[in-house]
Amino acid sequence: MKRLTTLHQTSLFVAMLVIAGGALAADYTPVTNARLDAAATDNGWLMYRRDYASTGYAPFNNINTANVTGLKQVWDYKTGFNQGHEAPPIVNGDYMFITTPKDELLAFQASTGKLLWKYQQDLSHVGLKTVCCDVVNRGVALYGDNVYMATLDNYVVALDARTGKTVWKKQLVPADMGYAMNLAPLVVKGKVIVGESGGEYGIRGFIVALDAKTGKQVWKQYTVPAPDQPGGKTWPKGAYKTGGGGAWLTGSYDVATDTLFWGVGNPGPWLATLRPGDNLYTDSVIAMNPATGKIKWHYQYTPNDTWDYDGVNETVLTNIDYQGKSYEAIVSASRNGWFYAIDRINGKLIYAKKFATATSVSGFKDGKPVTDPAMRPTIDKQVFTCPSFLGGKNWWPISVDTQTHLVYVPTLHTCMTIKGTTVSYKAGLPFLGESFKVMADPAFKGTWGAVQAIDVNTGKQVWNFPSKLPWDSGMLSTSGGLVFSGSADGHLYAFDAKTGKVLWKSPQMSSGVIGVPSTWKVDGKQYVGIYAGWGGGLPIWGGDMASEPDVANIPVGGHLYVFSL
Repeated sequence: MKRLTTLHQTSLFVAMLVIAGGALAADYTPVTNARLDAAATDNGWLMYRRDYASTGYAPFNNINTANVTGLKQVWDYKTGFNQGHEAPPIVNGDYMFITTPKDELLAFQASTGKLLWKYQQDLSHVGLKTVCCDVVNRGVALYGDNVYMATLDNYVVALDARTGKTVWKKQLVPADMGYAMNLAPLVVKGKVIVGESGGEYGIRGFIVALDAKTGKQVWKQYTVPAPDQPGGKTWPKGAYKTGGGGAWLTGSYDVATDTLFWGVGNPGPWLATLRPGDNLYTDSVIAMNPATGKIKWHYQYTPNDTWDYDGVNETVLTNIDYQGKSYEAIVSASRNGWFYAIDRINGKLIYAKKFATATSVSGFKDGKPVTDPAMRPTIDKQVFTCPSFLGGKNWWPISVDTQTHLVYVPTLHTCMTIKGTTVSYKAGLPFLGESFKVMADPAFKGTWGAVQAIDVNTGKQVWNFPSKLPWDSGMLSTSGGLVFSGSADGHLYAFDAKTGKVLWKSPQMSSGVIGVPSTWKVDGKQYVGIYAGWGGGLPIWGGDMASEPDVANIPVGGHLYVFSL
């Protein structure tokens, strides 16, 4: 289908209503607070990780271990973009919403693939020089009759879900100054919550809540505190102004305690000798009051990070039983190679277990991570350490299965050499201070990636599926006893959730997968959808891994696939 564009003030607006005034538009069901609270049981897929707990788990068993071999492609759509495709299909009733690279938003009939409308954010005035890593978008949020998207030029856009017409748009900061947005928004009690990216460009990260009806800012919480704020003394004088702390992945929300959880990224510059101290709240999860943004507590995964281990990876709410005691927990597979379980009431560490080779974060004392001084680079010292800055797991989301009590983790097996360099801050330019190269993990020769299952009650591995290629796709688990995820060589896999046995894989798709699968039901029929569309940060920064022929030759091109029985 030919792409249509129409200039509309400062945005390029495309709203192509295929079903004008038809029955489908009349059938759109508003997304209320009550529906979001109960999203885990909805027939659709109402938010980025399905529910506020970010489980990526659906209680659907129409497709199950007994019949999954009958899965067939029922519709598809080629986007026309050759960059990374990372968004999951978001579904309400028979409406699907999905974003592409460079901030195009598509609306389909979820059961048939009929294109209803599309919107294109006007990025013609934006250099996109301070966007890391690839011009991706990770999806939308739904609320009322609107669909919400965050953009690379720092707008939050509200569109009418039925027609694609702009309801409001709000720019948070100017473009091309280090800030960008590529996350899916989260809506909590009528507030659209987003976080900024840009930790590689000397930003001061923040999270913002906007009124869902008007776009008016309700609160703004910086992730790097000023000297007179709690945590401010963990930075050298003046360093907070360029301290990084991007908040570029969607958070989670605990309805029972009215607490918002959000991951915070790496400090800037990367070279830690330039900013002694713990550098709060970088590399942390922060618990906030969603009405005000005030921080209740924090847990820091990697203090004084000098390896770009970040802390944005999703925090999944789940209850666990550890060593005879029950906890209301959040779990996260951190870039630093450790799987964390944290008490979500008070922020105390329950346990941390290695899920990948981890040499820089060497252990824990009094619940706080301990880093190995020998693994810290300086301008005069290069080190070899694991994982690489790509992490034991990067942004690709885990899934927690409430039946098996297993968490499914897309895993990378990489190490790196890293050395300090001289650097000075200039607005809009990279602010790193380190050189690096991604290399193979000697402990996992011949396998760059894996899917592994971890028992959330113990932190111990239950099964492991090794992969010669990196595994860069998010995880989806269902009550049908299945785990879905996509491979770099272009297949959608269905694993047995208990054993890891491959029960089905799709015919080869047109590109490798870094997308996030989702599942939904329309008229009692279950569907599974996923993007193929290789890209993201790995081909740019993947070093030895990216240069391997089997990785370097992965075809590009965005292609949405939908499967059903």
